[in-house]
Amino acid sequence: MRVELPDLATMDAFGARLAGHLRRGDVIALSGGLGAGKTTLARAIVAALGHQGEVPSPTFTILEIYDALDPPLVHADFYRLDSPAEAEELGLDDYRYGAALIAEWPENAGGFNHEPGCLSITLETAGNGRVAIVEPGADWLGRLS
Repeated sequence: MRVELPDLATMDAFGARLAGHLRRGDVIALSGGLGAGKTTLARAIVAALGHQGEVPSPTFTILEIYDALDPPLVHADFYRLDSPAEAEELGLDDYRYGAALIAEWPENAGGFNHEPGCLSITLETAGNGRVAIVEPGADWLGRLS
């Protein structure tokens, strides 16, 4: 599926749409180059789930935890990881238990496409906006019609 995101309002609406279908155990894997809009989309999802206030980029902390949301959420940015083993060392599986995960730069953590609850989104620049190429795992089929 291809989703045109010409402006910030459309990106926010897309994030809200994703948030409305998000379940515990799901992964939203966000790929794309620097400046493609991964963190912007992640922020839209977190805000749509009801988080009040700032949504910091986890570029330096790697993980941001939102336990009070429904579903609880882990927002991870794996840009700085050199190998998938580092994600294990962080205890990612422990953080993920009972929560959904938004993963920026998922390939640096070994990827999540093999999980049925993974919704892979590749963001690309398109003029002044963005395009999202969405590939749903088996558990997402039918949720985003």
